[in-house]
Amino acid sequence: MKIGAVLAFVLFTVLPARADDAVIAAANNFYSLAVGARPITGGGIPGSAEQARFQPLLTPRLNKALADAAAAEVRFNKKNKNSPPLIEGDIFSSLFEGPTSWKVGACVGDDKVQRCAVALGRQDPGQKPVAWMDTLILDNSDG
Repeated sequence: MKIGAVLAFVLFTVLPARADDAVIAAANNFYSLAVGARPITGGGIPGSAEQARFQPLLTPRLNKALADAAAAEVRFNKKNKNSPPLIEGDIFSSLFEGPTSWKVGACVGDDKVQRCAVALGRQDPGQKPVAWMDTLILDNSDG
């Protein structure tokens, strides 16, 4: 089954000399962490340890949003014992369960912002594979 979706995420990175290679490398670094962290976090807002791992790859604005969301989650859990989390599922892709594989495609943009098409997939044992496309936005406007 193919799911068509476009979802944008802001990723901050410093781009070295060859922009094409650097952009692809930054996108792959992000997905390596995001896909690798999924079995640990189970989805939803990353905990403080995971946020620290993501921090160098995300914009200050997105890091603040994640920290604010984590704080809201803590406040909610204190008032609502035994409730499910406020945010569940993979927050870095458009599929609730998240991807198990990715391939960064063409990237377009300038020195400050690049948009990369990313082919994502999920393969669970005994299930048909799922494939979809997302758009990753790499924001280098802070430096």
